[in-house]
Amino acid sequence: MYIYTFFFLSLQDNNLTVNNQFFLLGFQSSQDSNMVLFCLFFVVYCGTISANLLIITLVSTSRNLHTPMYFFISQLSTSDILLTTDIVPNLFYILLNNGGTISVIGCMTQFFFFSASEVFECFLLTVMSYDRYVAICNPLRYSSIMTRTHCVILTIICCVLSFFIAFTDSLTLSMLAFCGTNIIDHFFCDLVPLVEIACSSTYTIELEDYLICFIALFIPITIIIISYINIIVTILRFKSNISRQKAFSTCSSHLLVVSIFYITLLSVYLSPQKGQTLNLSKLLSLLYTVFTPLINPIIYSLRNKEIKKSLQEITNKSWNNIIFYR
Repeated sequence: MYIYTFFFLSLQDNNLTVNNQFFLLGFQSSQDSNMVLFCLFFVVYCGTISANLLIITLVSTSRNLHTPMYFFISQLSTSDILLTTDIVPNLFYILLNNGGTISVIGCMTQFFFFSASEVFECFLLTVMSYDRYVAICNPLRYSSIMTRTHCVILTIICCVLSFFIAFTDSLTLSMLAFCGTNIIDHFFCDLVPLVEIACSSTYTIELEDYLICFIALFIPITIIIISYINIIVTILRFKSNISRQKAFSTCSSHLLVVSIFYITLLSVYLSPQKGQTLNLSKLLSLLYTVFTPLINPIIYSLRNKEIKKSLQEITNKSWNNIIFYR
């Protein structure tokens, strides 16, 4: 990150960016409405951090959850914590002040971590679909294929790829000249509003984003669809209804998370921007930056017997310890 910061400082020194800071408009509503939103987002943020930390704690401490599926769920929780922490604290500042300034370096840094966490989640959800494919379509080879070493390697690859893509995209974005208005009509530094206020050619960044969409969206979605087609075909071949229900239940949570994530993401970045109002764009952005990180652990907790069982065991153990010390 020192190299990253030095690069942006050198851009400013060379007058490649005339504006030294941006002004994030936020929602531009009344102070009372902003306070209501602040309270709502504060509750959601606390719930998001608590729920995802609980998932990480359960997976790391409970032996019943030391499996590839729960390992990937804990990585998803880590990504959700990074995403919401990158966006929400600055959103609090914007709501309390009805808008707020952010430096060019701070803006690009926020975009970098936002982009990295989103791309990482795209790759991770793909790996999780592959895990479900192997578990249902090749159950006899599952333990030999999805070893702990293999899972760690897959996670590292996802992490490295996501940070490389986010770093490249952020550097290309930072090379744009922002010499006109410095007002961003959004609540965080996102790609589309930044490109809109650039006064230099955006051809390179647009071409790069098409490539990123192909790598981080089209390829993962294709793999997920192919995986679930094979999973559904395999499940339908089961003779027992109980076996079918059990197999579907192991995939339903992941499929629901995938659907929510990609529907909100694609609605923002692939739908025609001119057909969207600014408020609708901000609302959709809220879904996957603020609310989805809270929804994910809830889905996995409510729809997963093993997690509920581990949570109950830890709760009972903690309660017994409290009674014992009394």
